[in-house]
Amino acid sequence: MGLREVAIHAWGWLRYKPVYADDCGMPNRRAFPEAASMWVPEEDQKRLAAYKVLAAYDNNQAAELAEISGDPAARERREFGDPSMFVDTTMAHVLGREQTITVPGADHDGDTPTGEEEMAARVQELLRDWAESEQFSMRLQQCERKAVSLGDGVYRVAWDPARTRPTLRVHDPGFYFPVIGEDDDGGEYPTRVHFAWELPANPKRGLKARIRRITYELDWIRPATGSGVDETGRAVRAPLPPPEPDMREGAAEADTPPPPLTPGDLYNPATGAIARQYAWNTEPSYVTCYLTDATWLLEDIKGPVDVDSLPMAKAVFATRSDGEVLDHLDLLIDFVPVVHLPNTVPPAEEHWGQSTLGKILQVFDELAGSDTDSSKASATTGAPILGISGKALNAQQRYDVVPGTSFVLGEGGSITTVDTSSNLAELRSHVHDLQDRAANNARLPAVALGTIDPSQVPSGYALQISLGPLDALVASMRLARDHKYALLLKMVQRLYLAGQHPDWAGVTPQPARLTFGPYTPTDKQAVLEQVALGVKGGIISLETGVKMLIEAGFPIDDAQEEIDRIQSRQFAAARDLADALGNPDEVASFLGRQAPEQPDPPAVQLPPAGNQDPAQTQPDGGQQGPQGSGGNT
Repeated sequence: MGLREVAIHAWGWLRYKPVYADDCGMPNRRAFPEAASMWVPEEDQKRLAAYKVLAAYDNNQAAELAEISGDPAARERREFGDPSMFVDTTMAHVLGREQTITVPGADHDGDTPTGEEEMAARVQELLRDWAESEQFSMRLQQCERKAVSLGDGVYRVAWDPARTRPTLRVHDPGFYFPVIGEDDDGGEYPTRVHFAWELPANPKRGLKARIRRITYELDWIRPATGSGVDETGRAVRAPLPPPEPDMREGAAEADTPPPPLTPGDLYNPATGAIARQYAWNTEPSYVTCYLTDATWLLEDIKGPVDVDSLPMAKAVFATRSDGEVLDHLDLLIDFVPVVHLPNTVPPAEEHWGQSTLGKILQVFDELAGSDTDSSKASATTGAPILGISGKALNAQQRYDVVPGTSFVLGEGGSITTVDTSSNLAELRSHVHDLQDRAANNARLPAVALGTIDPSQVPSGYALQISLGPLDALVASMRLARDHKYALLLKMVQRLYLAGQHPDWAGVTPQPARLTFGPYTPTDKQAVLEQVALGVKGGIISLETGVKMLIEAGFPIDDAQEEIDRIQSRQFAAARDLADALGNPDEVASFLGRQAPEQPDPPAVQLPPAGNQDPAQTQPDGGQQGPQGSGGNT
């Protein structure tokens, strides 16, 4: 018998479970039939099985899954939702109290915004309108919960011609199959991505078992195609007829007509390449993204094939609402509209994240066993075991122990109870120790889990120190998300431009970000006092003070509007500004008001010089009338 191999991989922390790793190190086929499907690549089988194990813990079904591996006592284990509570708590702290789409420069500090600031403010408003229409906050929580619990989440963005906006969808990572080559860097996003899942048979509707696959692929721009049918009547995309040759006088007979092109494309006869100028690029591009949505019957898939090599001759292509057949449909974009969201920063050259539950599953198993033992021990504590001795009054008498029962004993009779309360107390103490171990390993302090009495915290400084591990955890998890959400918002802007939405005409894409709110409890009164003293003493600016109040949770919707309201009531500061500048327009702008119109001052009348003719000093240049002597004569 050979030695068992030890495999260390991204999901190796599950190998301690017999249901996940059998004698050959592979997941149990009875427990994970979907992972063992013939079309699933071998390198993805462990990943899909890990997702199912993690989902079972999240839904209090880990014991049910363990029973399949031959553990008949697994069903008796108590599962009280501790893994789900850890997932919800971690997700809440990562997202913070609110999430805001921000564009740098949108909240300008000056009186008159520049052109760049106006564009940033316009894009920020348009993106926030899209987020509200698309219910982005709900989609965000859907994907984040999958990322925290399973280790990965997936967004898919698509332009919807009916709604005239990009639509956002969240997919289970078990349906996500990126094509990563042997020489590719897993940290870079692949150029070919599949979403695939099985559709069960439905005899009532006459449907057989099928597999559906949606594929996004970056490739060279090809000649234009249109919806058509092949010789079997199957809907496909067919090449368009070439344009008519140039029959004008002087045209070369040997000139080959260019292939049919999508409007706006440029054909290079020397190289045969087709270029396209996208609205968000400064230079032409030679690549585009193709979409394929097809379905296969499982009975038609034979031989050594996987999700990336399904036979296209057996595929049935879907048709979009506008009649376009989804068979390598040119989406007129130069990126794959899919965002993979890892829960943690992936290791070097790796693609996948790690679940928050990954390193503490064994603690949860011990916790389930201790909860089960504690439940059994509480039964003997509440209804103790009785030992009755002495001469029985009736040899056939049976004693049923219920609360309030009295027994008539015979000669020399006595009752002895077996006290198991000390064992129950020890078991409950062990449960608390396991809960603390799980919280420490997950870097979730008791104050974050809500299991500590606030009156037991000695001071706010001690509370801040206890949140140190949580601060590091949240910072790392937000680092893994910052670029992903910036990429998602960039895709939304480009899809609006590609869809030629009228509200986005003349818009230049901006580097938008998703800003997460604070997650730790804050002392609003202390923050308010700090801001008041800092602004009054000139240590911090009013803009910085308002941002501090927003971060502390004060109900301020727009920072610039709040600053304008504050300045409109600062009459003492306006008086100082008037004394310093002497400009009423500047003072009125500071107060957000309009300066009153000032009458023009009268012209200055100067007396004539001694040697100047008085007649020349008249405004109309006329002759001076008779004058008096100017005194007594």
